[in-house]
Amino acid sequence: MKPEEVKPDLYTAVYFVGGHGAMCDLPDNVTLMDITRIIYERNGIVSGVCHGPAGFVNVKLSNGEYLVKNKQLTSFTDKEEREGREDKVVPFLLETILTEHGAVFKPADNWKENVIADGRLITGQNPASAKKVAMEIIRLNSPAGKP
Repeated sequence: MKPEEVKPDLYTAVYFVGGHGAMCDLPDNVTLMDITRIIYERNGIVSGVCHGPAGFVNVKLSNGEYLVKNKQLTSFTDKEEREGREDKVVPFLLETILTEHGAVFKPADNWKENVIADGRLITGQNPASAKKVAMEIIRLNSPAGKP
């Protein structure tokens, strides 16, 4: 489905996968931002792994604040970007922008599994974190797992 075809009222979670393409395609997509805001404000889950949080880095809630403000989270780190020599290729450093938008960034050592769940916001640092992010989404989305 194209984002314009998604009916966010029908979903309880949104999951943004990583990859450098996410850094270019997702941050300013107004339709994806609306989908994410609607799902989150309906008590749904917003999640992403690696570069996936680029999908919600610019999402603002109905109160005008960034979704990530005062939330503990992680993503592909600036150090990982520099170590991979991609810091001059990507349009911005994700950790830096998330922090500028008010996130409380929680990195682990480069390439180590790191998953942070802050209420209904679930993030993973890098590909090593993908499975654990998915398991946390499943756990939180089950009737017994709701915060």
